[in-house]
This record gives sequence, structure tokens and C-alpha cells, in this order.
Amino acid sequence: MSGWDGRGLVSTGWLADNLDDPALRVFDVTVHLRPASPGPYTIESGRADYEAGHIPGAAFLDLARDLSDPDSKLNFTHLPAARLAQALGTAGVGQGSRVVAYSTSTPMWATRFWWMLRAAGFDEAAVLDGGFARWTAEGRPTEAGTRSYPAASLALTDRPVAWADKAAVLAAIGDGGVCTINALAPSVHSGESSTNYGRKGHIKGSANVPYAALTDGTGRYRSDDDLRALFEAVGAFGKPRAICYCGGGISATMDALALTRLGHPSVAVYDGSMSEWVRDPELPMETGA
Repeated sequence: MSGWDGRGLVSTGWLADNLDDPALRVFDVTVHLRPASPGPYTIESGRADYEAGHIPGAAFLDLARDLSDPDSKLNFTHLPAARLAQALGTAGVGQGSRVVAYSTSTPMWATRFWWMLRAAGFDEAAVLDGGFARWTAEGRPTEAGTRSYPAASLALTDRPVAWADKAAVLAAIGDGGVCTINALAPSVHSGESSTNYGRKGHIKGSANVPYAALTDGTGRYRSDDDLRALFEAVGAFGKPRAICYCGGGISATMDALALTRLGHPSVAVYDGSMSEWVRDPELPMETGA
């Protein structure tokens, strides 16, 4: 992980060496999900974390407020490409920009942002492997306060194959050409956990590759060989299409990044995920591993 290889991740060393690049745009995209009753969570912006300390020159982007569809009944629904382009242009991303995203908490917020850009046809983006925790653990510099980039012009075009809707996920049940993958914890997948989204278990026929299994103890992604073994164990590379889901389309993007990085030919994220699926009692679910 020493350079920009176009496969979704960059190292802290690469970022440190390129912070002065005028085309580079670095964003803290932290969100916190706080336990709530009724649950499963409330959404809290990570802006306070950012203002307390961030990578020098980095700006903050609020995924929930500024980069999610306010007209959706679900949290974090992605914006269409044209609206995303407008929001990113305001934040300083233009043609010729390179974007690096990181989080002060779980990397799933950075992978979510990365997937949104990829799904809108913007390929010059990457996730900081290990995030802010690794950056600070290495003793690299930080600064407090806020930063921003000059507004820019950006045009994007949706890649519809990058997203799956409820109908596509339903059609995938029993389809030998699609591997549907749940990124939630094994106990949530099996239905044994008290945490659920209104119905216990998982989408019928889906396999489990929990997002937490994709990273090592420092928050960095595991080796490509380790990642491939996890997905081969559920048959993901034996099928031409993979659909990743979770609770709300966030941690699923960690699986989607890994699969894309490993060269899977067709990967999608079910944006509504369990938050949408459980609302329809007719949609099939099952418990157990």
C-alpha cells in the first residue's frame, strides 16, 4: 500500500507524501451511530471530532446532512449523480481532483463515501487505510479548527449497476448467478443478537461476510489473500454478480470495496438494506447461519 493504485485504498505514508498536491482533496466523513431506544441508533455528525483534530488541510463533509437524499424515508439514501456532483463541487471537488476520505471511527463511513463517488462515475477516489487512528498512532501532524477548498465544477454520471434496489435483491433469491452478502455481525445475521432492524435474521439465501472481519487490529484492510479467502468461502467469486447489504447501506460498502479491489466483475450495494427490507413482512427472511 505504498501508492495510488486505483484499487480503493491509500496508505498514510502516501498521503503524508502528497498532502501538498494542489489536486488533492482530503475529507473527514465521520458519522457516529449512538444507541437509542427505540433503536437501533441515532445519527450524530462527526464534525466535533473533526474540529478538535484532523489531518492538515482536510475539510469535513457531513454524509447524513449534505450527501444523503433528504426526500428519502430511509437514512443515508444516496444522491443521484447530478445532485452529488453539485454537493461535491461546492466542497471543492472538480474535474482532475483526487479525493481521499477517512473517518475518526470505523472505516465504513469512508468506504461509503468512496462507493458513492464510484457509483457516480468518479474513480479518482480512495480510502485512507487505517484512517485517522493510524495517522495519529504514527505520530503524524494534525490541526484543529476548520478548512475548506475553493468551489469547483464537476459532472458525474450514475452507474446503475453499482446499486441494487429491493426488487433486484428479491429477484436474486435462488438466482445461481448472484451472491447476496450480509456485512453485519454473525450474531445479527443468525438472529441470535438482540440487535435487529425490526425483524431478526437475514435476507433469505444471503451469506455472511461481516465487515469487522475485513480489517486487522489496527483498522487496516487485511491482505488481498486473506480477503479473497473470506469471499471465496461464501462463493462470491463463483458467481458473476455480488450484492452487498447491511443495516442501512453503510458497512456493506466495506465488503463492496474489498470485492472491487479483488477484481470481482460486478458488485452492487443494496442501498435500502435491512432498514427497507424489514418494513415489508412479505419479503422473506431467515435465521441461523
